[in-house]
Amino acid sequence: MAITALCIFLVLMVLVGIWGMKKTVTLSDFILGGRSIGPWFSAFAYGATYFSAVLFIGFAGKIGWGFGLKGLWIAAGNAVIGSLLAWFVLGRRTRRMTKNLEAITMPEFLQERFEGKYIKMLGAVVTFVFLVPYSASVFKGLGYLFEVNLKISYDMALFLMIGITGIYLVLGGYFAVILTDFFQGIIKIFGASLMVLVIAGNAGGIVNATHLIMVKYAQHVPAAREPGLLLLVALVFMTSFGAWGMPQMVQKFYSIKDESMIPKAAIVTCLFAAIISFAAYFVGASAHIFYDQVPLLNGKAAFDRIIPQLLVHQLPESLMAVIMLLILSASMSTLSSLVLVAASAIAVDLHKGYIDRQVSTEKSVVIMRLLSGAFIVFSYLIARYQFAFIVTLMSLSWGVVAGAFLAPYVYGLYWKRATHAGVLAGMISGIVLGVLLFFWWGQDRSPIASSVAMLVPFAVIPLVSLLTAPPSKKTLDKAFNGI
Repeated sequence: MAITALCIFLVLMVLVGIWGMKKTVTLSDFILGGRSIGPWFSAFAYGATYFSAVLFIGFAGKIGWGFGLKGLWIAAGNAVIGSLLAWFVLGRRTRRMTKNLEAITMPEFLQERFEGKYIKMLGAVVTFVFLVPYSASVFKGLGYLFEVNLKISYDMALFLMIGITGIYLVLGGYFAVILTDFFQGIIKIFGASLMVLVIAGNAGGIVNATHLIMVKYAQHVPAAREPGLLLLVALVFMTSFGAWGMPQMVQKFYSIKDESMIPKAAIVTCLFAAIISFAAYFVGASAHIFYDQVPLLNGKAAFDRIIPQLLVHQLPESLMAVIMLLILSASMSTLSSLVLVAASAIAVDLHKGYIDRQVSTEKSVVIMRLLSGAFIVFSYLIARYQFAFIVTLMSLSWGVVAGAFLAPYVYGLYWKRATHAGVLAGMISGIVLGVLLFFWWGQDRSPIASSVAMLVPFAVIPLVSLLTAPPSKKTLDKAFNGI
């Protein structure tokens, strides 16, 4: 059953790519769907990109084991801050200002908004260096599920997943991504809900399962070994506000058809995020009911095996087909958005911005397709071989990218006095702190390091901006027209 469902799913993805190819003519079509996407599709695309397989396999298992039910605070933050507030605070201004400035990528928006020569180049390099490795990390832990349930090797599963994603992305661009995200989002909601119901049912129902988690958690993680409150707050902040500064998330605001649709998209995204994140963290915490210790791999705690083993042992085979599609959907939707953003960093921000400014529309679309295909192959190699330095970049990616973009992006939308020098200083401070603090404090405290890297630029940008010449009135009038 699982193989049949997988084959049907993959065929549908290819057909979507062919459909999207017919609608993709311009570079804006390929990257933003021609700014013509409705609220439901935009909302599901935002949510599908937000929650990758990393959440369901590695992250939620580790958080659930370490924090127990307190990890649900992260789910609440993701739903309210990372989703609902993001649409209301950022959506309208982003849609209007990027259209005013004719910007279709995050680095391009920052350069046009702040009249800079080097912001776009720096932004493009950060996007490429840190998001391409992150795109490969979405497949971590999937091998175990495929080997146990489908009886096929991780290499073959990886080839199929990345290959099909590459086909529909290269052919259809953003139109294909947005449509597949919608279907994949429905699968995620259905699969996540089933996962919670079955796991909780095996423990005697939601109420009894909640009680057992609290009792078992106290036995497995004594008070003296519980992670601190600061780490939990940092996790909420990093995963919720951090989404505001991620180019693949912000892109969804650029592409929405009409500003009047934003409230509907915000509510739909919030509900989507609440269901998916609650399911992931609740199931992660449920491991305390069924296990007395973290699974081991080569003598070390394997947190990315917690949820896969739990699902394999607790779910009937018929439901595992749905869960497999859930996790596969989470991987493919995130991978496609990340690759699209990374390819645009090279095709738009570097090639069109610095190398060939007069490049034709047709050639730009061809370059985007070629780069998308190349980055898909690159992601496969990274996921397949797990190079040591690439693994480090994966761990750094969220904090460094959000540290570079979050404050410049928010100030760009709301503060007219922010300057090119201030933004450049803010971006550099976020990148440097994200890297240095990660290595200084270690991976266990990386959420705190990421949070600091995201917060410090909010102080650096106004400090430097007030000491430098303000941006021109012409640029401000153009950017804030109608706002």
